[in-house]
Amino acid sequence: MPVVTLFRRLSEEEKYERFMKRIEAGEKIEADDWMPEDYRMTLIKLIAMHGISEIMGALPEKEWVPKAPSLRRKLGIMAKVQDEMGHGQLLLRVAEDLMAPLGKTREEIMQDLFKGDLKFHNVFHMPAPTWADAGLIGWLVDGAAIITQTNMLDASYGPYARALKRICAEEVFHAQHGESIILALAEGTKEQKEMLQDALNRWWEALLMFFGPDSAATTGTSKQDITIKYRIRTKTNEQLRQDFFTKYVPRILSIGLKLPDETMHFDEVKGKWVYKQPDWDRFKEIIRNNGPKSKERLRLRELSYHNNAWVREALGGQSAAV
Repeated sequence: MPVVTLFRRLSEEEKYERFMKRIEAGEKIEADDWMPEDYRMTLIKLIAMHGISEIMGALPEKEWVPKAPSLRRKLGIMAKVQDEMGHGQLLLRVAEDLMAPLGKTREEIMQDLFKGDLKFHNVFHMPAPTWADAGLIGWLVDGAAIITQTNMLDASYGPYARALKRICAEEVFHAQHGESIILALAEGTKEQKEMLQDALNRWWEALLMFFGPDSAATTGTSKQDITIKYRIRTKTNEQLRQDFFTKYVPRILSIGLKLPDETMHFDEVKGKWVYKQPDWDRFKEIIRNNGPKSKERLRLRELSYHNNAWVREALGGQSAAV
């Protein structure tokens, strides 16, 4: 009897047991494999949010393409914006494959974004009023993204893990691009150094929020617990935040910047960074599209989507959402 037929005769509990054994053995799950419903839905939500965040994340830097201080800087940030949009396209294709058995398409991802049902990352709701902000996005925001995404390079879902390998490789260049801007400002005039410190002060809370709340501070089963259970990632939000501090706090201090949190220090006994918690109620408001630039950027994305509908129609793919 064919293996497929035998598998279909298994109970849901037996299928789940086999699925978990595959994950625990380090096997990759593919789009056409059987998977539990909560695994599929967790992946769809995670990957769709990641893809949309890549697209929305290009918008604050896009504002600086015509305003960058030199032709070389204009070309650099333009290339970075193009990369981010490509990451979004790639990830939405991965999400679309997961949605196909449910009869859903990328069109629905975009509509969920416009309706407010699909969130995008908190940092991309924030303003970028100076060239130092553009540099910090590349250096610290992309740096935080690398820490998060490399934690999922061995994700149990094969298509996502493979997409992340390409994305992380390009994000390293983005972080270097941002660091180049930051170092130039840090070695510049008094006004440039002050602009850089002001940008860090503005972005600090958003950077703390980047990784999400600590699971120890929440009740019940959190989304991060589910992603760890299914080996989509291996570390908690707080572990990732601590990794960020360990990598970047010394670098921030080494170029003469001051941490916006005077209480922050490394506790040698506990082996962790101690810091002032951000306002998590504000975090919830921001990701509900009530941040400083939420409405403006969503409106820009929606206008672009509708104005370019003719391109998708010409290509014969109504579901080509980006």
